[in-house]
Amino acid sequence: MRIAIQLIGGLFLLGLSQAPPPIEQTVPGTRPATALVESFDGLGAGFTGPQGMATLRNPSDNSLAVGPDHLVQTVNSRMAIVTKKGHRFDTTGRVLYGPVNTNNVFRGFGGACEERNNGDAVVRYDQLANRWLIVMPTFSRAEVRPDQPPVWTASDKPYTSPPGRRVQPGAAVPLFQPSAPQAPVAPLAPLAPQAPVALLAPKGPYSMCYAISTTSDPIGAYYRYEFLRPLFPDYPRPAVWPDGYYVPTSTGDEVIEKHACVVEREAMLKGRAAREQCFVINDVNFLNNADLDGRALPRRGAPNVMLAAGGTQLKNDLDDDAILAWRFFTNWSDATKTRLEGPTRLPVARYHYLCGGQLTNCVPQPGTDRRLDAQGDKLMARVVYRRIGNQESIVAVHSVNTAAGGGGVRWYEFRLNDSGHPALHQQGTYAPVAPLAPSFRWMASPAIDKFGNIGIGYSFGGTPHFAGQRFAGRIPGDPLGVLGLRETVLVEGEAAQTTTLRWEDYTQTAVDPSDDCTIWYVGDYLKKDATAYSTRIGAFRFPGCTP
Repeated sequence: MRIAIQLIGGLFLLGLSQAPPPIEQTVPGTRPATALVESFDGLGAGFTGPQGMATLRNPSDNSLAVGPDHLVQTVNSRMAIVTKKGHRFDTTGRVLYGPVNTNNVFRGFGGACEERNNGDAVVRYDQLANRWLIVMPTFSRAEVRPDQPPVWTASDKPYTSPPGRRVQPGAAVPLFQPSAPQAPVAPLAPLAPQAPVALLAPKGPYSMCYAISTTSDPIGAYYRYEFLRPLFPDYPRPAVWPDGYYVPTSTGDEVIEKHACVVEREAMLKGRAAREQCFVINDVNFLNNADLDGRALPRRGAPNVMLAAGGTQLKNDLDDDAILAWRFFTNWSDATKTRLEGPTRLPVARYHYLCGGQLTNCVPQPGTDRRLDAQGDKLMARVVYRRIGNQESIVAVHSVNTAAGGGGVRWYEFRLNDSGHPALHQQGTYAPVAPLAPSFRWMASPAIDKFGNIGIGYSFGGTPHFAGQRFAGRIPGDPLGVLGLRETVLVEGEAAQTTTLRWEDYTQTAVDPSDDCTIWYVGDYLKKDATAYSTRIGAFRFPGCTP
């Protein structure tokens, strides 16, 4: 340990600092940066489309999926569909649909999914089946009903979620096309927090809503499903896997309980009655299931791997030296044989949650005392899986404190051994040092392309920079633990967010199924003099990736 004296803005700051740990990358890579081949604004302040101008809520809860000819974006309780340049369209980013309420996809379905337009909706493109998946939780309880599930408790046996509709999915229904609004839209407003007592009140059920398209056209028809949950299904993070769509959720910020669920993918793709199975896990952080990148399948019958960061913010346990791993074995023939194996502690370099975790005043901004949240207690979406030949890799990221006093992107590549268990292959903390004040790279999202290149998008900020979005990556020949390519700037922030500390909650990557190597990414920024966020969507290509 040494005494550090730093001159910032004419003031001497005296404090204690430690030499950077070996895995902390304090200088950028030296290889040429990835090519930024598309860059445009998505849903956010001033966004307009066939259905008018967007009215949004904070945080953005960014989600993005890409198909052969379209991109689908959701932010909190709104969605939009835009063109992707290729076989059908000659340009990227032209708005075809939206902005609309996310629950438009459930119009005519009835029940809570149609009645409640809620945040935290997530979209995925299932590249194995060429279908779109939209997942939306409900944020409030429905009326008490006789078939609602009892209170679930932690168990080594899965629960089966009751279907929300008597006959589901019913016939596939075309995506509802609302007319443009006639009245002026309301200004952006933050989402009111949920009262913890309401989350546990002995009332009716919550719901998890699923819509699965019948084709690769997101403006086409969808099958719809609703499953009842006894507790608030917050932060769904769906993952595509051959034997199911895996959807972990959390029950709220005041409860250390997580649900690890899987829904019957094959039945949903055929428009048949489907089932959802869930485990309850106590005293763990946010769970993320491995989401498949590419079309190369895992080994036949392979379980899905689920990861979580160590520590527990609610118990003031803010650091750890392991990542927790489970293996999720799903059996649709006999649900009693569905099981979780774990958790196993995967040793990694010690880390400390960035700024102590979530809902903390963390990242400084120029010209204001308002700081931004870091969500530093959790692995971020997506945790990604890619098979190349016999090599099976899983990449995960989270936000950690750095030796310089800022924030960095801790990233891991785990590889599955011959018995299918994950083991650490490499790790790093991407934290290039700024000359005047600590910089912050946080709230990242990773992807792996078909060549094994790892790309990571993330927010970048800290005085003197307004929060914006950047992208870095590595090729397989780089030294272990190093992002060897220089940073690509997707968008520079132009103003501070002063209305709330909530920032994004998450960003999102998606690999383009058309070439399996273009990596799309979305994150937030504020335009000059703006008071509400815009989102920026970018597409990145490593050397050798050709459309």
